[in-house]
Amino acid sequence: MALTAHQNSIIFRREYPQLKGLVQRCKKILKGTGAKYNSTEKIWSGLPDGRSLEFGACQHEDDVEKYQGRPHDLKAIDEITHFSKAQFKFLTGWLRTDDTNQRCRVICTGNPPTTAEGRWVIEYWSPWLDPKHPNPAVPGELRWFATLDGEDKEVESGEPFEYKNKEGEIETIKPRSRTFIPAKIEDNPIYMKTGYKSVLQSLPEPLRSQMLKGDFGAGIEDDPWQVIPTEWVRLAMKRWGRRPENTPMTCLGVDVARGGAAKTVIAPRYGNYIDKLQKHPGKTTPNGSAIASLVQIELVGDAYVHIDITGVGSSPYDACVERGINAYAANGAGGSDARDKSGKFGFINKRAEWHWHLRELLDPDSHNDIALPDDPELLADLTAPRWKLTSSSKIQVESKEDIQKRIGRSPDCSDSVMYAFAELDLAVWGENSAAWTL
Repeated sequence: MALTAHQNSIIFRREYPQLKGLVQRCKKILKGTGAKYNSTEKIWSGLPDGRSLEFGACQHEDDVEKYQGRPHDLKAIDEITHFSKAQFKFLTGWLRTDDTNQRCRVICTGNPPTTAEGRWVIEYWSPWLDPKHPNPAVPGELRWFATLDGEDKEVESGEPFEYKNKEGEIETIKPRSRTFIPAKIEDNPIYMKTGYKSVLQSLPEPLRSQMLKGDFGAGIEDDPWQVIPTEWVRLAMKRWGRRPENTPMTCLGVDVARGGAAKTVIAPRYGNYIDKLQKHPGKTTPNGSAIASLVQIELVGDAYVHIDITGVGSSPYDACVERGINAYAANGAGGSDARDKSGKFGFINKRAEWHWHLRELLDPDSHNDIALPDDPELLADLTAPRWKLTSSSKIQVESKEDIQKRIGRSPDCSDSVMYAFAELDLAVWGENSAAWTL
């Protein structure tokens, strides 16, 4: 790209000795063109069409400052996982040209990260690399991103838009595109002919999967305080398929959104099986009547409805009761007298109790065989909450508001499933309480 499509380029490796292979490759490509390489300045001169190409390195974190303010229309980084995110953002910050006909571009290449320091690339290219991403992208698909109040946010398109920042100022934001193209050893015919695949096959895991398959998820562990392990959710999603024919609907779990960016999500439960989630944008459910109508559409037989009454949920609950629906209020802020399966720990509130109950149901050792729809957004939501143990030996799950700040959206899908499996006051259920215990 530097030699064919750009005027002023720079290619980085983390350390100068690692540039040797790139230099040798350039010498082969440029042989006979009259181009010359200055090994001291790390710059090629005499390139065709007046192009310039420089090599750079940033062994130490603050080495990036050597390249401050120097414009290039191509910033290329080889082995991106060797660089910190701060280095990457600083180096690419000076991408520019004064030629209106010249495209500016950042290109990064690299193997999957082998250290924790390199895992930021999975977050940065999360639509392609993070299996928990609610809206995954296919290889080569363009997505658009903007930095809003210092945070990287995905936006709908590349069209400029007005944004009010934290200082109250209105800015015109121009999003930038981003994509990811995976590659495996089979995509390199030269290496395939020389037997390099057998070398990769002999590596120990997770290095083998990282290098042989380009698996960016290999070796990545859950947060130690994650409420529900990712693997448990994956196992439940693998069990999902055709709904059991002879199992009546048990409950509808309803997480309510009345307007705004959140969604009203309905989770239909048939015993230990959750059917496809019904998701409705908040703007389409502005009041309790609209939500009650959606509940009536999904309701089958005499199934119960667990409906969120926290925040905007009480009005939809009232509307459901008025229509004769077997609706029961799910108030996550209420107190809890329950204990975890071990009997050692209590819960700070009902919300923590219900989260933990779902965790225990999904535990493979429980043999409940919960089946969940294979929904990336649900996977992301279920694996988002974190927990801690209070001084009074009670389990506390982080608030929905804190989760929303951390992941950038409301975990509506997981909350609807949580309500579908929640155990409410058994005194309310009477003889039907067995329907809520797996």
